[in-house]
Amino acid sequence: MTRLRPGRDDDAAGIIALIASCWSEYPGCVMDLDGEVPELRALATYFAERDGALWVAEAGGAVVGMVGTHPLGEGAWEICKLYVARPQRGRGVAQALITTAEAHARAHGATAMKLWSDTRFERAHRFYEKHAYVRQGPIRVLDDLSHSLEFAYAKPLTGVVVRELDAVGVASAAARLAEVMKDCVDSGDARAVWRQAATEVATGRRCVLAAWAEGELVGTVQLDLGLPPDQSHRANLQKLLVQAGARRRGIGRLLMQQAEAAARQAGRSLLVLDTRAGDAAEHLVRGLGWTEAGCIPGDTRDADGTLRDTLIFYRAVQPA
Repeated sequence: MTRLRPGRDDDAAGIIALIASCWSEYPGCVMDLDGEVPELRALATYFAERDGALWVAEAGGAVVGMVGTHPLGEGAWEICKLYVARPQRGRGVAQALITTAEAHARAHGATAMKLWSDTRFERAHRFYEKHAYVRQGPIRVLDDLSHSLEFAYAKPLTGVVVRELDAVGVASAAARLAEVMKDCVDSGDARAVWRQAATEVATGRRCVLAAWAEGELVGTVQLDLGLPPDQSHRANLQKLLVQAGARRRGIGRLLMQQAEAAARQAGRSLLVLDTRAGDAAEHLVRGLGWTEAGCIPGDTRDADGTLRDTLIFYRAVQPA
């Protein structure tokens, strides 16, 4: 039986052994306890002095997991030292740890979470991305014995937030965005779609925005900017997707509005989109003041073979 409890300074031996064991799985990761991580000898005090908190997962009297969190300022909190012993992985221990830390941060006013993860810790990256964290910013170089390089991850924690993703962010969010896409449409290889989108963002041909609701990545929209020279004044709005459980909360509207703002920043003066007649998107688009340009009868086919009309809309915008 594994239980979570607040960490104590007298957990030091177990904490040190856990971290050393996890680091030993990666070539080149070494622990210089007193030279580089002396705080491990009294980690509960270390976090308390930073107005944070520490938890450990305990099984059979041994520390088999841990996580800490503390405020960074301006509503942001950091997830620190999330480790789980190899035999306990895949059993929900890491899930319980990060959920506990996020709940504590939220209860103390956090609006965003951040963390750093060694570039070698690929399993951890997949875990963080599953929980809606997205890579952002440059790699951090640590002058330590392990020659560590670290990725930065972040996510909004509260409310509904829309952010534009760079190419690294799109690639990092690809698995979660693929889940959103599969929830909305039959998309085939959804991850391949997002890998291609990341490439196009990197070359300036596409803009991708993502929406979080209470810390979960639940929606997205894209702008196709890679148009011929004679159409470089416009952009095509595409793939407006909101996960079923997050609809009717204004997320689609906010994504559309933020996409329009991104188009302005990109110097575009005309937006064009198409949607199936009768879909919820039609009502949303009309409510936002888009103008219908025409209808293509029987343009798309439903899974049951029913032919559906496609409506074309446009909207003039004032470039920034």
